[in-house]
Amino acid sequence: MKKSATYHLISGSSPLNRVNHYAMIRMKTLLILLFLAVCSAVNAQRIVIIGLDGFSSEGFRASKHPNIDKLFEKGLLTLSSRPVLPSVTLPNWTSHLTGQGPEEHGITANNWTLDNHPLQALEVDQEGYSPSIFKLLKEQKPNIKTAFYYNWAELINPINKKYLDEVSFEQDDKYESNYAKALKFIGDNKNNPMLVFLYSVHTDHAGHGHGWMSPEYIASIEEADVAIGNFIQTLKAQNLYEDCYFLLLTDHGGIKKGHGGTSMNEMQIPFGITGKKIKNLGSTNAFFNSNRNTSWILARLFGLKNLPKSWSGTAPTEIFK
Repeated sequence: MKKSATYHLISGSSPLNRVNHYAMIRMKTLLILLFLAVCSAVNAQRIVIIGLDGFSSEGFRASKHPNIDKLFEKGLLTLSSRPVLPSVTLPNWTSHLTGQGPEEHGITANNWTLDNHPLQALEVDQEGYSPSIFKLLKEQKPNIKTAFYYNWAELINPINKKYLDEVSFEQDDKYESNYAKALKFIGDNKNNPMLVFLYSVHTDHAGHGHGWMSPEYIASIEEADVAIGNFIQTLKAQNLYEDCYFLLLTDHGGIKKGHGGTSMNEMQIPFGITGKKIKNLGSTNAFFNSNRNTSWILARLFGLKNLPKSWSGTAPTEIFK
């Protein structure tokens, strides 16, 4: 009798009431599942791009980089990523940051400037710049913070600075000050979503000065690994590491003392990514990637919509949970 009385109190005395009751339960369940789905798709809080210019897969194999290995051990690290053509610096970093190839963003050489270039971009903003990931972030996420740290002067030329909250250039191939500034920027803006671009050209210049695969070039990679390790340890000490996504990017490899061609020495480069919504794929050469995909990956992690029609890359679905 007690069971029957309880049943009538919960579900009502008529079949219709019972149907409505269970329909309501199903509706509530669906709403809870929807809420959990939305929560599980929370956008990235902060993303840090670690850029090393001229970092070849060949150089990766020949050098020691325990901190890079540790950083990406629970994400993805591949040595089969490829530059866009030509395999030179400015076209490739522009491709990283605009989701396009040179045929779309119009940058085919390192001497590109806003006022002097033969190939017009397919799409530009009011100031004449091809739309970058920084532009989309500022337009779609008003509270986001963006920073751009670099030590090769021409690197900033294709990027509209009005979409950057902090820009810092460090001379003479040095990068220690920029790493420190990036740490302060992250700490000062820890309650905001952010994208930090942290770049160094010293690895590329070691290749040009001494030759790709020279002892000096290998030493430049290992030196960078130490700086990256210190950077990560500081983030951990300040409780800023857990909500971070990290990308390891480069533009091209090299051969002898140059690059720009289509040899495998120039056209095979590392790519790494790690974060809460990235699958744990470990070190793999089964993942093929292009530099034009980077902004697409960033856009997906930040939950951006309505990407520019000129963006020709893709966000590889196999890397996301």
